[in-house]
Amino acid sequence: MSTATGTTTATMVQALNAALRDSLRADTDVHVLGEDVGTLGGVFRVTDGLAAEFGPDRCLDTPLAEAGILGTAVGMAMYGLRPVVEMQFDAFAYPAFEQLASHVAKMRNRTGGRLPLPLTIRVPYGGGIGGVEHHSDSSEAYYAHTPGLHVVTPATVADSYGLLRAAIASDDPVVFLEPKRLYWSSGEFTPSAVAPIGRAVVRRPGTAATLLTYGPSLPVCLRAAEAASAAGLELAVVDLRSLVPFDDETVCAAVRATGRAVVVHEATGFGGVGAEIAARVSERCFHHLAAPVLRVTGFDIPYPPPLLEHHHLPSVDRVLDAVARLQWEQ
Repeated sequence: MSTATGTTTATMVQALNAALRDSLRADTDVHVLGEDVGTLGGVFRVTDGLAAEFGPDRCLDTPLAEAGILGTAVGMAMYGLRPVVEMQFDAFAYPAFEQLASHVAKMRNRTGGRLPLPLTIRVPYGGGIGGVEHHSDSSEAYYAHTPGLHVVTPATVADSYGLLRAAIASDDPVVFLEPKRLYWSSGEFTPSAVAPIGRAVVRRPGTAATLLTYGPSLPVCLRAAEAASAAGLELAVVDLRSLVPFDDETVCAAVRATGRAVVVHEATGFGGVGAEIAARVSERCFHHLAAPVLRVTGFDIPYPPPLLEHHHLPSVDRVLDAVARLQWEQ
């Protein structure tokens, strides 16, 4: 629904669909491909109606072969097209990882910059939907650890539109991680507005501590900040949005202002993105820190059955417990 201010109220799914549609309209080199993206409109209906409007050549249903899907997209991008690949679920993307690490991430460097790969890989990720094994992984650390890739993850409706438009327009390959538990959240976005890749944003100012988060954990951190505020403790909340490139400037400014930091994400803790963030903050903000940087993450286990996932995922109580522990550290 459009408003008088030019913004549109939508769910995240609808905003992503609008970003794909607007990109397809703006550039005939943009093509969408993946399992069930055409006739069905995608498992989560993100590509709904695109095949009907643009035809099966530009919104293409593929076989169930992730390595083949991404390998095809690599060839398309090498010949000047801008493919947008959908991996149905986070863990379904693993068979394509060899293509990603060996070719997608390395092609520009391998050719001395002469052959960019304008390729976007959309990956619904994370838990919170009662999914079973292979349907709730948080695989961002694999991608962030692979040089040559940009890795972004929206947490709001506006960013889901703006970041996807930026990803499709980029000449570098972008892994676009969509938090599936937020697909049905609602908000406003401005059609044609592009959000910058590589820039974090402060979602809530604060003075006591800084919560650093992204994707599906942003609403958790905002609720934790509201609860803390009711108790007289003001927490800043930073939405990273882009894991690679990483916005050290915004993150470090927010941490230096409070002297305390907690990193929150759904993925397992050991070797996770949060460990890198904690290291970067510790190195750059050491003399401003009144306490060690803490992490609130998923447990170091395979993703649990649906009835147990609420224990596994970061919660408001776990975030507030970490904040309380920060206050003990002097």
